[in-house]
Amino acid sequence: MLLELRGLQKRFGGVQALKKGDLRVEAGEVHLLMGENGAGKSTMMKIVAGLQQKDGGDFLWQGQPVDFRNPAEAQQVGIAMVHQESLLAPHLSVAENIFLGREELLPLGFVNRPKMMALARRLIDEHKFPLQPEWRVDRLSPAGKQMVEICRAIQHGSSLLIFDEPTSSLSESETHQVFRIVRTLRERKVGVIYITHRLEELREVGDQVTILRDGETIHSEALLTLTTDRMIQYMVGRPLSSIYRREPIPPGKPMLEIKDLSTGPLLKNLNLTVHAGEIVGLGGLVGAGRTELCRAIFGIDSVDTGEIRVEGKLVRIRSPREAVEAGIALIPEDRQKTGLARALPIAANVVMANMESVSNLGFVSAAAVKQTTDKAINRLRIRCENGAQLAGRLSGGNQQKVVISKWVTRGAKIYLFDEPTRGIDVGAKVEVFEVMDELARQGAAILMVSSELTELLQVADRIVVMRQGRFTGELPGRTTQEEIMHLATIESSEKVS
Repeated sequence: MLLELRGLQKRFGGVQALKKGDLRVEAGEVHLLMGENGAGKSTMMKIVAGLQQKDGGDFLWQGQPVDFRNPAEAQQVGIAMVHQESLLAPHLSVAENIFLGREELLPLGFVNRPKMMALARRLIDEHKFPLQPEWRVDRLSPAGKQMVEICRAIQHGSSLLIFDEPTSSLSESETHQVFRIVRTLRERKVGVIYITHRLEELREVGDQVTILRDGETIHSEALLTLTTDRMIQYMVGRPLSSIYRREPIPPGKPMLEIKDLSTGPLLKNLNLTVHAGEIVGLGGLVGAGRTELCRAIFGIDSVDTGEIRVEGKLVRIRSPREAVEAGIALIPEDRQKTGLARALPIAANVVMANMESVSNLGFVSAAAVKQTTDKAINRLRIRCENGAQLAGRLSGGNQQKVVISKWVTRGAKIYLFDEPTRGIDVGAKVEVFEVMDELARQGAAILMVSSELTELLQVADRIVVMRQGRFTGELPGRTTQEEIMHLATIESSEKVS
């Protein structure tokens, strides 16, 4: 037994983030830690990694009670954490990051760079990572940065490695590289704690599952005997069958039409119509062109040929500003970087796309901002203290609702949702789906990109599939995952109406 937590507790002000956290992890075991956002997973792992200190309960490492005051103390005994957001020094090389804080030194105290490069190369080759020691970290892909973080942990001789949402921003091939790394660590008797919201990943890597809800450990069981339905029921407190299934409504007039649209080397002669009250799912593999289509409609990428019509009227969109003026909204794939001002209050995010409605003669009305924000918080059921709370301190699901709220406040008629549930839990996903359904029932047209096939089947009225920048076909919303994947991998036709 490497790690044992009994009744762990942690409070932040008036919020009890962790009430009764129990966890047992053995050497050579991949232990999945599941739960909705706010369930207490991150708090528990930050205590284990020395980033925070517990308020109560027992924390045992290899049978001995411990209480780390900082991450260095956790690392000294063999505990390391690979964070979802990279904590590497971007201007340094791969080798320099691997040995950061533990540099190899010459007798006079100078850094022994040749030795560091040689050791880093040996470590990289041993694990078959597609890296070079001299590469600068800021030029690596997200998967490459994850691998550097893993190299750091392994080089430091870690006995327990914590992965926090390691594949949330990775492609399918990069995700499989992470799976391979986790399996290798298990073979070497390293304990692994793996946090993820992607239920389809679980069977790839896990041995044991522990589920948290509302700050308490609800259940722990071997993955082989735990069904997905029961797992979700433990996470959200209700059976899977009651979670979500959108009931379609009759579509209205055409709201968004694209005809023979082409951009750059990827998108070729695309034709699509989305009607009022309709949610059209956009399926396909990573790199098929789904995000590029959203970017083109929203004016981020220039359109080479073709036309876009909004409510039957031909519009020329050369920038996001012109898209917004035409009534189009984009909820981007990466809300942290391009959808949300995390360092600003919720209120600033809610009104930023519609400042004219809360200002007069160039002066912003604080009363109007508060009224608009309170209305958005109530309408989208954003769980927060108030509009003054920083947007970056909300859970993933509530951050996504804030991103949506600025467009609802603006009165958008066409919504482009690009991976709207990435990095959020099952319960929060349902809330986002309910918001989308409400918008559709109020007459909006929605185009939704999702790499999770089950989401497309739950939400979309019909599903258009892309491959290599072209549409390959259209399916009804009540189709099968196999049909979607078939269209995602065949040669394409050109028109979808």
